[in-house]
Amino acid sequence: MPTNFLKITTLALADSINPCAIAVLTMVLMSILIQNPDKRKKVLYAGIAFTASVYVGYLFYGLIIIQFFNTFAEILRQNSGLIYNGLAILAMIMGALNIKDYFMYKPGSFATEMPIWMRPKVKRIINKITSPRGAFIIGFLVTIFLLPCTIGPYIVASGLLAELGTIGAIPWLLYYNLIFILPMIGITILVFGGFAMVDEVSGWKERNIRRLHLIAGILLFLVGIGLLRGWL
Repeated sequence: MPTNFLKITTLALADSINPCAIAVLTMVLMSILIQNPDKRKKVLYAGIAFTASVYVGYLFYGLIIIQFFNTFAEILRQNSGLIYNGLAILAMIMGALNIKDYFMYKPGSFATEMPIWMRPKVKRIINKITSPRGAFIIGFLVTIFLLPCTIGPYIVASGLLAELGTIGAIPWLLYYNLIFILPMIGITILVFGGFAMVDEVSGWKERNIRRLHLIAGILLFLVGIGLLRGWL
């Protein structure tokens, strides 16, 4: 149990500071503010609705990944060592790609950010949001576009949890996704409370995007090493 807690917490923390998830949320909040400049409560409700939608959507994706692993349960049992090491190596690769982005950053980097060609489409979809209900509904669609930059750590976590079975993994998926959405909740509260403007949050993300990749990369790389060495 403590081992699972450390592995899942570290992977979720690495996933939660992904710049593209923060960028999408700020676009949602900006769209609501433009449509409702004098109704700050709508910003709060829309941010919560969008975050809840992401939470439910990622829980669904996690269950699909675990079901995929469970479908090949017999193969996995016979090759458990190889699968475990494969997940460790995947975590290290994801970590290395994020660390690379600190030293050689390029917008839309493979497996660490949303591809450039997707961004105009996501922006057009988000610009249609005018209410919290719209934020919740469109949130499900937007999660698909977030997958290229956030799914790596989630695959590793879901693969590690697959041995618990679908029912046994659900509490851990709930916990993982709670950590994943914490920055979104924090940003929504900051904007609603007037402690920060949406463009200030967006600007902070842009100024610190390399550091965010570095932190995420180090966490993922450490998880990978820990899995390979048997520390986790």
